[in-house]
Amino acid sequence: MSVMSLFAPPAAMAPADRNARRHMVARLGLAWLGMMQVMMFAFPGYLRNQPMSVENQLFLDEAVVLLNWLSLVLTVPVILYCAWPVWKGALGRSRSHVITMDVPVALGISAAFIPSVYATWVNHGEVYFESVTMFVAFLLTARYLEFCAQQTMAHGAFHKTIQSLRHVLSAGADRVALWFTVVQLTLAALAGAYWFVFAPEHAVAVTVALLVISCPCALAMSVPTAIAAAHASLYQRQHVSSRHLEQLSKDTTRVAHQNLYGSMMWHLLLTPLAALGYVQPWLAAITMLVSSLAVAVNALRLYRRQSYELAHVWAGGPAGSRLG
Repeated sequence: MSVMSLFAPPAAMAPADRNARRHMVARLGLAWLGMMQVMMFAFPGYLRNQPMSVENQLFLDEAVVLLNWLSLVLTVPVILYCAWPVWKGALGRSRSHVITMDVPVALGISAAFIPSVYATWVNHGEVYFESVTMFVAFLLTARYLEFCAQQTMAHGAFHKTIQSLRHVLSAGADRVALWFTVVQLTLAALAGAYWFVFAPEHAVAVTVALLVISCPCALAMSVPTAIAAAHASLYQRQHVSSRHLEQLSKDTTRVAHQNLYGSMMWHLLLTPLAALGYVQPWLAAITMLVSSLAVAVNALRLYRRQSYELAHVWAGGPAGSRLG
């Protein structure tokens, strides 16, 4: 998929699809702008534990209070406008008793946003607006890439096969992400209650760290990134045999499962450490970023390997996937 195809809609696109794509670009752009600005505002908060004079500490504390409120103001439109498809999907599917990835995503956003609003209001505790905006920006990026791939190649038989695979993979990922989020939120509540009884001064930090870990950002990106990579691989070479399409489907499934279960295991490994108080909230936010980047890199690996394979097939070379 070329860079132009990411931002320039196909000429034959229907007006409704063109309008949907325009809204996605607006949401994506605002999410990234909000994320970058909020992350800049969050940086002084990381310096509060550094040794400094009392005067500088007081000045920094006042600055952090102001920056937290500014971060809240910037995060609200990201939550309400940029993440609107998530809320709409979660509420709509819940009413029809169908659970999709939007439900655990909405729970994860709420779990990080609500404690941050409370900490800002009472001027006590850590805020994680940068984690919330980063979560939304990364998720929208993955969905936008998949959306562009669908629209650019909607009429190819091969791409319809990949799209059918997406529905199968998404159904499984939705179930895994839901149970993962529910279990993580339950553990966060239990751990928070334990620390509140035996060490109240650490209860909030432990609970928030577990809440941040419960955000299913990487899980939500696992299938869209793999499917977008598969679509982009097919876009490189339109004339592919059924045998190679079958191999691509297998590789896409493998990468989607690697993304899903790998990121889940990464978060589950960190959960007991966070429950014991060894993972600070800021470190939990970094682990979420690392897992999201790992998912994106793994999907890029699928695209590069499959592009090589398809180019080799096009040139008449031997076939066979090299994706491990």
